[in-house]
Amino acid sequence: MRPTLSAIHVYPIKSCAPLTLAEATVEARGLAGDRRWMVVDATAKFVTGRRQPRLTLIRALPDDEGLALTAPGMPPLRLAPPHAETRIETTVWKSAVHALPATAQADAWISAYLGQPVRFVFMDADCVRAVDAAYGVVGDEVSFADGFPLLLISQAAPDALNARLAQPVPMLRFRPSIVVANTVPHAEDDWKRVRIGTVEFDVVKPCGRCAFTTVDFKRGQFDPSGEPLRTLLTYRRTSKGVMFGQNLIPRGRGVLRVGDSVEVVK
Repeated sequence: MRPTLSAIHVYPIKSCAPLTLAEATVEARGLAGDRRWMVVDATAKFVTGRRQPRLTLIRALPDDEGLALTAPGMPPLRLAPPHAETRIETTVWKSAVHALPATAQADAWISAYLGQPVRFVFMDADCVRAVDAAYGVVGDEVSFADGFPLLLISQAAPDALNARLAQPVPMLRFRPSIVVANTVPHAEDDWKRVRIGTVEFDVVKPCGRCAFTTVDFKRGQFDPSGEPLRTLLTYRRTSKGVMFGQNLIPRGRGVLRVGDSVEVVK
């Protein structure tokens, strides 16, 4: 069977609960609405599920005014794109990002939820973060994602992993943007360029894996077994770490839809 796009996921706030879509628009920095918001601490350093696994329990649903947020034990919150005149200089790994701050009300909400002083920041059109020059070209950009606009994983990859685990883990432990069905496990490791629907992507770098894969995003807690990372270390370890999935940079614009054909260009 021909490879097909079987799932699309976005994460409106970095490390929040996944949002599964039937279709999504491809923009320069990734799928529309994907990781345009982020939480930062009192020093303006980014906060993720690696430090605060309860972030994964925040559900963010887009509406005409921004995002409607819900989280356990918290009142609903409307998170609207800010219009502040002053930006906050924050970092995502080694990337400096000049983002817009949210309202004091929003900051109080997320601080109360996480139990530490934190705030929301927003990536508007004027907030540009370049992709690592070692993997992209001038003009390539990325959202608040760890490093690249999209992450692709073959459905067969977690299927093969789960065959090794006592307790299977869902695909969303790996937080892909797009999932491709009808391939062998890790077929994407050999791809250099793909066309999904009408949009082409460069396949630029394997995705290194960390403790975030061990966060049970339905409970907002680390899995005490250390899985699936413990098992991945036995067969997906390289000199640069555990690799699972491939990072993509779009080379065009368009709309992806579940069921689209996936063609390996090279």
